[in-house]
Amino acid sequence: MTEGANGGNPATTEPTKPGTVYLVGSGPGDPELLTVKAARLIDEADVVLHDKLPGPEILGRIPEAKREDVGKRAGGEWTPQEYTNRRLVELAEEGLAVVRLKGGDPFVFGRGGEEAEHLAAHGIPFEVVPGVTSAIAGPAVAGIPVTHRDHASSVSFVTGHEDPTKEESAVEWDALAATGGTIVVLMGVGKLPEYVAELRRAGLDGDVPAALVERATWPDMHVATGTLETIVDVRDSADISPPAITVIGEVAATRDRVIDFLMNASEEEGEE
Repeated sequence: MTEGANGGNPATTEPTKPGTVYLVGSGPGDPELLTVKAARLIDEADVVLHDKLPGPEILGRIPEAKREDVGKRAGGEWTPQEYTNRRLVELAEEGLAVVRLKGGDPFVFGRGGEEAEHLAAHGIPFEVVPGVTSAIAGPAVAGIPVTHRDHASSVSFVTGHEDPTKEESAVEWDALAATGGTIVVLMGVGKLPEYVAELRRAGLDGDVPAALVERATWPDMHVATGTLETIVDVRDSADISPPAITVIGEVAATRDRVIDFLMNASEEEGEE
C-alpha cells in the first residue's frame, strides 16, 4: 500500500472530469455568417474536429495544432463515422473542450444527431450550437427564396446522399412531386439524373424551374439554372461539382428576375 509523503492516507488520483463536446454549425462558408457563439467556442476549444465544408477562412482561424480533419467527400477521401464518434469520446474523457465543427447546421444532414446519441450513450456532456443551414442560405445568396407567397407555401429538404447500405431509398419522390412546393436537395449533384428521373416519372413537368448552387457564399460560388428537363445537361456544361445544392420549383425562376439588380448593387458597393 502506498502512503502519502506525510505518512497519512494512501495517495489517490481524482478521476478526470470529462470535457464538453460542442456540436457546432459553421454556416454555409462565409465567415461573417458564423454565429458569435460558434466563433467564441472555436477560439476557446482545446481541439476542433472539422468537416470539409466549413469555409477556408473559418478553418484558417484555427491553429493547426488544435485542428483535426475528419471530413468526408463524395467519391474522395473520407473518415469513417465510427472513428469520429470514438475520437470525440476519447478527447472528452481527457477533460478537453472539444468543438465538432460542421458545415451548415449540425442537425441538418450533418450526422449531428448520430454523434449526439453516441455522446449521450457514453455519458459525455455535449451542447448543440445551431448554424445557418446551407439549405436556406445557399439558395438565398443566389437570389432564390425557398418560399414565396405566389409560388411556394412549403419547402422540403432532401438528402441526395443516403446511407449506401440501405436496400432502397427512404425518399418518397412521388409525395414530393405532389406537394407543389420547393424541393431542396443537399449533397445530390452526383445523383441528379436519378432523382430528376424519379420526379419526372412522378408527374412533375419538365418545364419546372431548377437551379444548382455550388459552394454557396464562398468566393468561388457558382450558380447555374435551367428546368427539370435541362438541369442535368446544365450541370455538365457548367461543370457543377460538390458541394452543391439543387433547388427545384417555381421559386428557382426568381433568380432571373432579381440577379441583375443584385449584381449591379454588389458592383456599386465595391466601387465606393
